[in-house]
Formats: sequence, structure tokens, C-alpha cells
Amino acid sequence: MDNPGFVRQEEGLPSMEPSKISQKNPHSSVENKKYYWSMMRIFLACFLACLITTAIGVLILALVYVGQYSPRTGQDTSVSTTVNQPSQNNVDSRFNFLNNIGKTKVFTFQGGSLQWARYRNNPNDYSTEAELKFGVSINKHQAKMTLGILRIFSQGMKVPHWHLNANEHGYLLQGKAWIGIVEAGGSTVTTFNVSAGQVVFFPKNVLHWVKSVGDEDCVIISFFTTHDELKTLDVDDAFFGTPEDILSRALKPEGGVQFIRTFKKPIEDQSINLPTNLKDLVNNASYDQSANSSVWKYFYDLKGSKEFIFPGGKMQWARYRKNGVGLNENEKIYSESLNQHADTLTLGTLRIFSNGLRVPHFHFNAHEMGYVISGCGQIGIVGDEPVQEFSVGIGDVFFFPIGTQHYIKSTCSEDLLMITASTTGNQLETLDMDDYFHGTSDHILAQLFLKKQEEFKKIPVFTVDQSINQP
Repeated sequence: MDNPGFVRQEEGLPSMEPSKISQKNPHSSVENKKYYWSMMRIFLACFLACLITTAIGVLILALVYVGQYSPRTGQDTSVSTTVNQPSQNNVDSRFNFLNNIGKTKVFTFQGGSLQWARYRNNPNDYSTEAELKFGVSINKHQAKMTLGILRIFSQGMKVPHWHLNANEHGYLLQGKAWIGIVEAGGSTVTTFNVSAGQVVFFPKNVLHWVKSVGDEDCVIISFFTTHDELKTLDVDDAFFGTPEDILSRALKPEGGVQFIRTFKKPIEDQSINLPTNLKDLVNNASYDQSANSSVWKYFYDLKGSKEFIFPGGKMQWARYRKNGVGLNENEKIYSESLNQHADTLTLGTLRIFSNGLRVPHFHFNAHEMGYVISGCGQIGIVGDEPVQEFSVGIGDVFFFPIGTQHYIKSTCSEDLLMITASTTGNQLETLDMDDYFHGTSDHILAQLFLKKQEEFKKIPVFTVDQSINQP
């Protein structure tokens, strides 16, 4: 029973008097110190193990969280640069609705270039965190819109192609172009010429080409009706992706397979084409114009259409109107064509005079996306999350989800000019703030805003539409 180890285990050191301990074992103080450091080492080992386990747990949770980010899938058909995966979490919320497309990556080709404001399936394919935030936003809202800027050098060509998952609506910003469209069966080919300020429409899966025929570059602002990655197939890619014996049987050329073998796949992507030996290849080009009954299914003279004038600006529209109200005979053809295809867009130009305001409003039946052509302004958005008012200038793209109230102010000495697209092939339905204030009973407003009913008589009813107003 004199074993000090037994005493420590059963009764513990505090129950023993110091004098008795020293009498039983003169070396007990040394042993006590050894015991203390032994216990300390055990504690430290346990503490270190806890820290390591916690760190591993946090790392696993972080990896699981990152792995859960998986936006809708799609296929990227253009060349892109791989960068370190950006994170949208710390980016200003305005980039949910704003894309500085003029600062985005330029995809260069032999005969021109492309820039994009769009969704990408792989987050690494975005150049900046702001681009990522915008792309995820339009995908999350299922906006059915992507915007691209197509530049074709003089005599260059956007080669014959079709889009597998989107209609295309284009606004010719600069230059002149010759358009070709091959309809189903190939028996009808519609060709026509367009100039700056006019609109073209290419339905989904319809083969078309764009040839720049002016002395200056052709620039087209294109809206595509998808919020996923745009899927496009060029005719040359379809050709070289088909076995040579199948090509020979389908085309039946002189020389058969041997003729097919004379086609050599270029090293460079020919999406926008301008061969250096073009003059040797082509010596007789004509730019025919088809009959209006065919052309106006795919074309609209927006700059020549009716102007809707307001105190602070004006609007012009390429859109569907029920029963063709207010449209001429050619415009009715376009209107009906637009309405007959699924997922088409309403295009319009919005010009706001200096210091003018497109008053707060929202759309019942469409998302809206726009591109700033000239001028500068401020945009405000009131929706399901707070967004500070933000500035826009030439080359910026903005996005307003359906039902989200928004306004646009012109803040430069020059007019603010924009091309906008709304996701409807029916009549666009819009409600302005002044209209819904006047449409709401004043006693309802009094109860809502805690103001006397007669106070709301101070809000005038205008005889002239104030959709775009001046102070």
C-alpha cells in the first residue's frame, strides 16, 4: 500500500498531505514534475490533433461548397483563354446587370472579330469576376438573351452557319452588308442588302451568311435568344466533319472522292473569313435583292420606321403589332414573321435627350437587354436585391430582369442612344410609374404612404406621354 503510483491513481494528489508524501518517498517531487510534463505533453498532442482535424474539416466543407457551383450547361464554340477561376462573391452587385463589353476579350479571326456579353459553362472561361457575375445573372434569370458584337472587315464574310439553340436579331451599327438566307428544302434563297440603322432576323437553325460589301468595316450588334452558351455550326466545320465518301455521295461532284480530297482544312478558324487571295478566288460577285415579300420576313428598316416622340427623347421599334396596327405593308410581313417563330425578340432604339429621363417602369412580359451606342447615363434598378445607381457609357451592356423596375437618365451634353431587345415576339407590355400612381385609388395611396388623401392631387395628369421626360 506504500506504492505512490497507486495512491495517485485512486485518491489523487490533492487528498495527500505534503508532509506524508515526502516521508513516504523523498523523490516524489521529482516524480510529480515528471508526471506534470507527461500530462502536458498528452494535452498538447490532443490539442494539436484537434487543430489538424478542424482544418481538414473546414477544407472539405470548402471543397464541397465550390463543387456545388454548377450553372446550366452548354457548349462554347469560340476560342477562349483559361484563367484562374474568378469568384463573383466580392464583386459589386451592379455587375449582375452591367457588362463593360468594350473591355472584354476580343476573339480575332482572319476577317474580323467578336466580343461577348454572355454566359459560359466553365467559370475559367471568363476574363474577369465582373463578367462572371453578369453571365451567372442572365443564366439564373433565364433571360433568353446573349449579346455579341460582330465586326467584319471590308470584303470579309461571316461564313454560312446556323445557330442550334437560338434565334438571332441583329442591328447594323456601321457599314453595309449583303445577307443570304437558305430556307428549309433549299428551294428558296433570300438575299438582300442592309445598311446602318437597319435590323436583320435569323430564325433558329436557318442557314445564313453576312458579307461586308462597303468600304468600311461592318459592325453588327446581335442579340441571341439563349441564356446558355450559344451553339453554332459553320458550313466548313460541317463539311470537314463528314466522311469523304459520304460527301462524295451527297454532292456527286465531277471526280467524286478525288475532288473531295482537294479540299484542305485551314489551320485558322474561318468563322469570319477574308482570304488573302480573294481576288484570285472570286471574279464575278453580284449582290442580288430578293422580292420584298421574302426579304421583309428577315429584315426591318428600323431607322426608316415611325418615330414615337416624347418631351425628353424618342423611340423606334422593330416589333409585332396585333392586327398590324400602325404598320405599313412591308412592316406587317416582318411583324407576322416575328410572331410566328418561338422565342423571338422585340428590338428598338431609345434616344434620350441630354438631361432627359426614361421614367421608372417595368415590363410584364419580357426581360430587356441593351447596348449603349453613344452618350452616357445613369441607371437605377429596384428589384429583389438592393443595387446602387450606376453609370453607363459607349460600349456598355445592361440587363433588366422581367418585372424589375428601372430608369435611365441621360447625363452627357449629347443624346444617350441605345439599341434594346426585349424577350417577346408579342406586343411588349410596360407600365410606367406615373401611370400606376394615377391608376391606383388615392385613398389606397394615402393608407400606404401615411399621407392625407388630398396630397395625391398634387401629382398631375399629363396630356403628353411622359415616358421620356424633361425636368
